[in-house]
Parts: sequence; C-alpha cells; structure tokens
Amino acid sequence: MSKIGKQIIEIPNGITASVTDFDIVLKSAAGEAKVKILDGVRPVLSGSSLSFETFRNSQQARSNWGTLKALTANAVIGLTKGFEKTLILEGVGFRIMEDGDGLTLHIGFSHPVLYPKTPGISFEIEKNSILKIKGTDKALVGKVAAEIRAMKKAEPYKGKGFRYSDEVVRRKAGKKSTTSASAS
Repeated sequence: MSKIGKQIIEIPNGITASVTDFDIVLKSAAGEAKVKILDGVRPVLSGSSLSFETFRNSQQARSNWGTLKALTANAVIGLTKGFEKTLILEGVGFRIMEDGDGLTLHIGFSHPVLYPKTPGISFEIEKNSILKIKGTDKALVGKVAAEIRAMKKAEPYKGKGFRYSDEVVRRKAGKKSTTSASAS
C-alpha cells in the first residue's frame, strides 16, 4: 500500500478541479495546471476532495499511485502559494540585471551571458546579486534555477559563482607557500 497515494487532497476555495480522460485540470486566479493521469491510477473527485485509487495490481501502478498524488498536491500548492528558489551570486564584479527579454548575467566571462525569459516564471533581483525565481510549476522553477546555477557553479576556493540560498559551499585551503630558508 502506498502511504502517499492513499492520502486525500483537499481542494481549497478559489481552485476548481475537473477530471478528464487524460488530465486533472486545476484552475485558479494564479493560472491553470494540468497533471497527466498516469497508467493504472484513477482519480476520484468528490466535492472538494480528490483521492486516487489503483485499478491494476502491478508494481508500476502502485508507484504511479503515489507519484500522481504528489504531482497533484504540488499543483494545488503552486496555484495557492507558488514556489520560489533563491540563488546567490558571489564574486567581485559579478552581477545580475533584468532585461526585457530575460536576464543579463555578468559572471566573469569576456561577455555578458543572456538568459531568455521563460513563460510562467518571474524573476526578482535584490542588490544585483540575489535572484529569486518564482512560479506556479515546481518542476519548472527548479529547472530554471538549475540552468542558471549551471552557468557558473560556486567554486570551492573563493566561493565565486551561483549557489542556492540554503546550500553550503565547502571551502578548500589554497596552496601553502614554502619558505626558502631550508635551502642553503
């Protein structure tokens, strides 16, 4: 039995849910989310609660049961509260600027790096070095944050580059200088 799959999702006020043959459609003032129904699982909508049941007795169907519940719960959270990832840019001369088309990143290369605007994602910049990525789709927010971080990961010697706000960058000691006193 799936401990996650058998939990019931309560649909809050302001969100309308409908189940089609292939999708679960959730709509609110923040937008719309569609969750594809996975194989072997049937969503049951009754009033303002959504539950899931399996109709096949296979390992894949039981796995899909919990996965579909988690994806639907994330869609509900995204439409009510939204998701946010925070990236911090460290380094002398490194900065983030918002363009009309997306972001312009000055991250130590000979040229500025342009990151295009992604539909469903909004950027908020603080102090030219803190980037907040916000959206209603959890997977899309994480993907955009990972793509931006991959452009310049925090290096272990000085910590220059992008890091998540809750990430700890382990620092390494640099080279030790040797004294020439031992040479006679």
